[in-house]
Amino acid sequence: MLAAERREHLLGLLAREGKIVAKDVAADLGISEDSVRRDLRDLAADGLVQRVYGGALPVSPAVVDYAARQAVAPEGKREVASVAAGLVRPGGAVILDGGTTTLAVARALPRDLECTVITHSPTIAVALLDHPAAEVFLLGGRVFKHSAVAYGAAAVEAAQNVSADLCLLGVTGVHPEAGLTTGDAEEAAMKRALSARAAETYVLASSEKIGTASRFRVLPWEKVSGVITDADPRDPVVKEIRALGVEVLAAG
Repeated sequence: MLAAERREHLLGLLAREGKIVAKDVAADLGISEDSVRRDLRDLAADGLVQRVYGGALPVSPAVVDYAARQAVAPEGKREVASVAAGLVRPGGAVILDGGTTTLAVARALPRDLECTVITHSPTIAVALLDHPAAEVFLLGGRVFKHSAVAYGAAAVEAAQNVSADLCLLGVTGVHPEAGLTTGDAEEAAMKRALSARAAETYVLASSEKIGTASRFRVLPWEKVSGVITDADPRDPVVKEIRALGVEVLAAG
């Protein structure tokens, strides 16, 4: 089998099975695992797969920059945001992570809701300017322009001085085995710092993120209270997540 044919075979397998196990592919095709790993390296370099130990997973479409992400699954994000906004109680404090889905949450909050919103996202802070009953605390630090958020040592230190009832966290990949992932190591660290300051953390995951992975893990499953998604409840990946004991809130 030629390299181009192997590449198409691997992409087809990933589409059907949701993962590639290098040793199984090598056995099926009668080639070495090294050959499969080389093919996966090439596919990963082209942004078509996310390599993991032993093989590869679907790459998240949510790793593009902030402006491009606004055009990805807007309806699904609004549905997820609607459910997430309902978790914010009157008088409560919520940490809103950065991202396009959490921006949709900010817009979905009732204008008369008395609450405290803590965020490291300037865009979310601006979106809440016309919410007169919401107190907004903006955490500062170095700006990560890709995601339009503050991160780095100063932002993490600022996060350590707040606390909240709820953290609504955005990630780029949601996978039963890989866990909750994102594409930047420092952004992942910031997300962990935010989650650690809340009594409960819910992950916002529109359907295009389900079953995909990015390079850096944010949190293991045992560190989150649940996932809010518009993915079909019958989706095998959603069932696997639920089997881990994670609450899945259906949106849409």
